[in-house]
Amino acid sequence: MKEKQKLDRRDTYTPTDAPQVRGNCDHALNREETLSVHGLKTPSNNPHVDLLSPVGGHKADMPVFILNDDGKPLIPCKPAKARHLLSDKKAKVISSNPFTIQLLWHCEGNVETITLGIDSGYKHIGFSAVTDNKELISGEVVIRTDIPKLNEEKAMYRRKKRNKLWYRKPRFMNRGNNKEGRFAPSIEHKLETHIRLIEKLKRILPVSNTVIEVASFDTQKMKNPEISGIEYQQGELQGYEIREYLLEKFHRTCVYCGKTGVPLEIEHLTPRSRDGPDTVNNLAISCHDCNQKKNNLTAEEFGYPEVRKRALITMRDAAFMNTVRWKLTQLTGSEHTLGFITKKNRISLGLDKTHANDAFVIAGGTVQIRTLPFTITQRRRNNRSIQTNRKGFRPSIIRKRYAFQPGDMVLHDHERFSVVGMHNYGKSIVIKGGGKKMDINTKKVKLVKYGKGLQFAPQFLPTLSDGVSLGGVR
Repeated sequence: MKEKQKLDRRDTYTPTDAPQVRGNCDHALNREETLSVHGLKTPSNNPHVDLLSPVGGHKADMPVFILNDDGKPLIPCKPAKARHLLSDKKAKVISSNPFTIQLLWHCEGNVETITLGIDSGYKHIGFSAVTDNKELISGEVVIRTDIPKLNEEKAMYRRKKRNKLWYRKPRFMNRGNNKEGRFAPSIEHKLETHIRLIEKLKRILPVSNTVIEVASFDTQKMKNPEISGIEYQQGELQGYEIREYLLEKFHRTCVYCGKTGVPLEIEHLTPRSRDGPDTVNNLAISCHDCNQKKNNLTAEEFGYPEVRKRALITMRDAAFMNTVRWKLTQLTGSEHTLGFITKKNRISLGLDKTHANDAFVIAGGTVQIRTLPFTITQRRRNNRSIQTNRKGFRPSIIRKRYAFQPGDMVLHDHERFSVVGMHNYGKSIVIKGGGKKMDINTKKVKLVKYGKGLQFAPQFLPTLSDGVSLGGVR
């Protein structure tokens, strides 16, 4: 007796906010001349599987970046192909940050348009490079925020040193960099980080054009709506920029009751019926209940005078982007867009709010196959602080740059370790990893990756079992 075939219970429930799932009816079924379809495949009826979404239902790979023999970037390949090229001695590893190989023979480059999208910001940078059918790289950069503190420490050290040189005349007008258009050191560092990231990506990818989101909103148009143009009073973008500005300014919470995760409305602190203006200094975000209770009262009469003070505070992030946005596009030769347009397109695609997803939308991404995102951190390249842990010796400054620096990755006995520090005039190194900490001679380790500057993670790093030499990569 044949065993009866057991069928899984069919799940017919579909949430209202679920994306569209491709049906199992082929176009050939609509033809009258045939009743059979060859090779017909029925996709899953699981409503959580989105076959049209760029971030669901597709297998994401971490690509390996390839340079031609002349150093020009090519289209990335899969890790399996890179492994074959390395084992066949047709390529060599030149970098592991991110993992990049260079061909030992000349390959004709494929002509394919690659658009790089940059979600610029004050603390984070999102990036994504897409073609017509797939995403090549994406991720997020965490920008350093310790520059002002380090500058204060540097000023303290200099002031202390000057106080000891009593014989030297005071010099106050000896600064040669006080030029018009000069940025503050912290702003200059953030601008240079954007530029370094774009240059880094262009060295490993044949980027055709770059699009940068310079700001989420235009504060000049916020202060004077009369100059905003007719596009902000009519059409599908009406009110989109102002709403995004207020949501960011008040942290997406009701300014009166503090509720979050509820629908929020634009609220006039001084009602329009009492000649309240439409400028952003008179606008806030509140829930529907508070907006109705407030009715025709001002914020002070409603019992919230502090809201007026919050409305007058400028946004530091927006001020930064307004300061450097045109300089950024000018130095990189890029196109620009605004954040409220990115948000509208991202919501229409059903993507979550991340910097990588924003950059994907900025680059023109729609249904391309996504890739695993990188998380990039920054490490300072030099540490000029005074060394004070010298027992029996006076404090000193390390003036010689050793071959290994803290944060570097080295290889010892077929294991990877992180460099903690160096001593004995650069002849000994302290390494840590796998629960072990050792102090050994520098001749027993091999450099795998520098730990300074922009650090990409995760990374595809082949092991020695693959027969790949990792010596000399950076």
